[in-house]
Amino acid sequence: MPEQDELVGRLRWSVARLARLLRQQDGPGLTPTTTATLATIARDGPLTLGDLASAEQVAPPTITKVVAKLEAAGLVERRTDPDDGRVRTVRLTAKGRRQLETNRSRRSAWLRERVAALSPEDRARLHDAVDVLEKLTEGPR
Repeated sequence: MPEQDELVGRLRWSVARLARLLRQQDGPGLTPTTTATLATIARDGPLTLGDLASAEQVAPPTITKVVAKLEAAGLVERRTDPDDGRVRTVRLTAKGRRQLETNRSRRSAWLRERVAALSPEDRARLHDAVDVLEKLTEGPR
């Protein structure tokens, strides 16, 4: 299986490098952790801190610190749950939504430029590769 091991190593390295290059397009101010937390809140929110910690797979004290930073930056807000006054949830602010959109736009623009520079043949191969990558990243097995 040396051939498969080499493929796995190249894939791992390429995916990690691409993810790092995309994160670099976000500009200053947000860490990968805070950006990922914002995206989770946008996708699944509003969330309790416990649910957010679980979704991000971090300890509750860690998510508390991350949310405090995001709140201080005006990107999220904590609110009392209207159905249960004992529960506080975290939701994106308009500023947080704009920040996520800015990050996504920068990442897409960078990637669009790189893809446009490929030959038509390489773009076709990339299209096929993305189909395979989507299969690799489908739900847990």
